[in-house]
Amino acid sequence: MEEAVGKLWHRLVTRAAGGSFPEAAVTLKETGRSVGILFRALGGDGGLRVAASAEAAHGARRSWLARLAGSGEKLARASMDENTLRLPPQIDAFAERALNRELYLWLSALAAAHAEMAAAPPDDAAPAGHNQETRELLLNQRAVMHTLARWPGLLPRYQRLAAATLAQRLDPAKLPAAEAERERALRRAIDDPGSVSALPAVPSDAPSAQPVLLWLTLPAARAPEPARSAGQDGKQSETPPGGSGKPDDTEHNAHKAERVDAPPEKNGLLMIFRAESLLSVAEFIKVNRSEDDDPDPNAAAAAANLDQLSLARDGERTASKVRFDLDLPSAAEDDVVLGAGIPLPEWDYRKNRLLEDHVRLLEMAAAADDPRAAPVPLPERLRRTARRLHQQFSMLQPGRRWIKGQVDGSELDIEAVVRSATDRACGRHGSDQLWLTLEKRERDLACLALADLSLSTDTWISSEARVIDVIRDSLLLFGEALSATGDRFALCGFSSVKRNNVRFHHLKRFDDRFDDRIRGRITAIKPGYYTRLGAAIRHATSLLDAQRASRRILLILSDGKPNDLDLYDGRYGIEDTRMAVIEARLRGVVPFCVTIDREGAAYLPHLFGPAGFAVIRKPEELPARLPMFYAQLTR
Repeated sequence: MEEAVGKLWHRLVTRAAGGSFPEAAVTLKETGRSVGILFRALGGDGGLRVAASAEAAHGARRSWLARLAGSGEKLARASMDENTLRLPPQIDAFAERALNRELYLWLSALAAAHAEMAAAPPDDAAPAGHNQETRELLLNQRAVMHTLARWPGLLPRYQRLAAATLAQRLDPAKLPAAEAERERALRRAIDDPGSVSALPAVPSDAPSAQPVLLWLTLPAARAPEPARSAGQDGKQSETPPGGSGKPDDTEHNAHKAERVDAPPEKNGLLMIFRAESLLSVAEFIKVNRSEDDDPDPNAAAAAANLDQLSLARDGERTASKVRFDLDLPSAAEDDVVLGAGIPLPEWDYRKNRLLEDHVRLLEMAAAADDPRAAPVPLPERLRRTARRLHQQFSMLQPGRRWIKGQVDGSELDIEAVVRSATDRACGRHGSDQLWLTLEKRERDLACLALADLSLSTDTWISSEARVIDVIRDSLLLFGEALSATGDRFALCGFSSVKRNNVRFHHLKRFDDRFDDRIRGRITAIKPGYYTRLGAAIRHATSLLDAQRASRRILLILSDGKPNDLDLYDGRYGIEDTRMAVIEARLRGVVPFCVTIDREGAAYLPHLFGPAGFAVIRKPEELPARLPMFYAQLTR
């Protein structure tokens, strides 16, 4: 009974406190696609992803009802940095659902203006010499004016949002004098952008200003911190920066973070006892003995309630069992390295230039006496599908047909002879192209299938198969289908460990015959390391360049974003991959990506264009659908 009364009281007080309208709430999940399209259509950086922001305490004055209800203490605000545009996961600030949705769209347009201003010359860039509050005031006013001048059609929307925002803010007449002057200045800045150059001073112990929902929170202007990828012992950490390499969902929140020093180590409690006496007690008591590596089921909820995360480098190495998993295989268990390595360039979007010979790619192939590369027949479970694909693709094989209108040939074309004789009888000049010739026209195609063999392919997609198993089956069926057409094709795989060790595995070269020996190589592939996709695309493009074909297709199989242990994670890898795709198209190669990453639609349009990729929602369908994508590309 007490609990029911408490819930009822909480609902009543929260509703009376106001400040939000849950019944009119709009979520980022509903509008995320529209927001992303509008942001990029207005000139926003296509490499930025749209994600949810986290709630943080704002420190502004609240009404006594809000303090009584414990509401309004935290607020999720829009922000943008060089990698991400973060918007509130839910907006319920207005009583009208349409206004809450318009706020999402307005924030995306404002973010595009901020991005355009950040790329402007230094004279028009962010003002210097101001504190963070004044800097945000000036930059947001300038961005609003830029947005309304560049896209006048947004003016009615802004006026509606501004009027609704002013109605929700605290009344200056009810505030102390200094805070009232600050609030009036903010109201002028919202109503007439550009009219306020600074906020009036307030006492140091005064609450913060009420956040402006129509503006973005900007990163603090500070000198860039030197990049440090090594621990205190001078050795680089071996923990992968991107985890599984999957893109972040819009439900994942960001936190404000600070870097602190690691706490000093303390000596443990010294206990003197006979160790064997432990067994006499422990072996009879059933106790859950947790380990340091056991995940905390409440960690996510605890992190979500933190206003700020503190990060420290302690110089400790990753656990030994993780290091063992990431170690390179011994020479006896590894493929044979072909040559000393191929230097390749890499695009650095921060410097806006191509770094020559920045990456070293190692071509690898299975040794001739390697038992893993022994001939293997097609697995029984794939034979039925392979027969069906073979029948379908055999129809694409060119046949012999008669070519008309030839000056010389094996047979006369009766229709052409009659037409020529009729022309002469009418006093016209008769044609001498009277012969038929029987020719076989070949398909002038070359295709290279490039498979991602990174560590994330070791993930289980069902109780029976992993991602790497699906990739094996896909390559096997792809080879069976293309063998029926007679097209020239190659099969390769890749993974990487930093920029000096990009491993490029040759499973089938263009001149190899697809037989049990090649099937054995495909069956022997296993998960590798990380995904330096730009280098792999550049080398695959050079292999296709050597093929004399009118159409050259690069078919990429992937399961996640480009990533590696060094700077290649995040925006850096995305931009390098995009530049590699552009270079491939300039050289006449048609790249097409097939991914099983369900969030691939968030970043693949920026890499391959709207028609340059396909997302497979059910990974188990990839083996049968991959040949069909090739058939569509070569139609």
